[in-house]
Amino acid sequence: MADIAMDIDTNLSGESAKRKAPETKSKNIHFTSRNPPWTYLKLKLIPQPGNTPQPLDALSARTYLSSALSQFLGLTGTSIPIDILKIENARQPTEKYDTVWLRVPREDASAVVSAVSSWIGGGNKSVGSADVAWRICAKGNFLGALVAGSGEDLFVP
Repeated sequence: MADIAMDIDTNLSGESAKRKAPETKSKNIHFTSRNPPWTYLKLKLIPQPGNTPQPLDALSARTYLSSALSQFLGLTGTSIPIDILKIENARQPTEKYDTVWLRVPREDASAVVSAVSSWIGGGNKSVGSADVAWRICAKGNFLGALVAGSGEDLFVP
């Protein structure tokens, strides 16, 4: 007599045994943001050689920015909404210039960059007044990436 091997299915419900997928240690998440509403700019206020301006405050920064936009685009330029996020005054000897962080609508960013980069403000020749210009140090659609680097670890769980 021959031995016959026979497998008996003890699963009466008719479901087959399920296998779990092997777990991976890290999962990549891809995040794409299209058409962000804002553009962020980092500007430095550069005095002309031989001049020493007073420390920059919010009112002076707004005046300089409005003057640049008005000179470049006229009345249309002054209607562009600009948010001053932060002003850093030069405190250490290694820092020579005051820095301003701005937020502008993405659609108006190129106009603001053109206006600000081509503007040289004339002082009123009184004490503490000086000829100044803006230098664009950074521009980007995400403030975190502009301040802290690439932002590649921003959305990692």
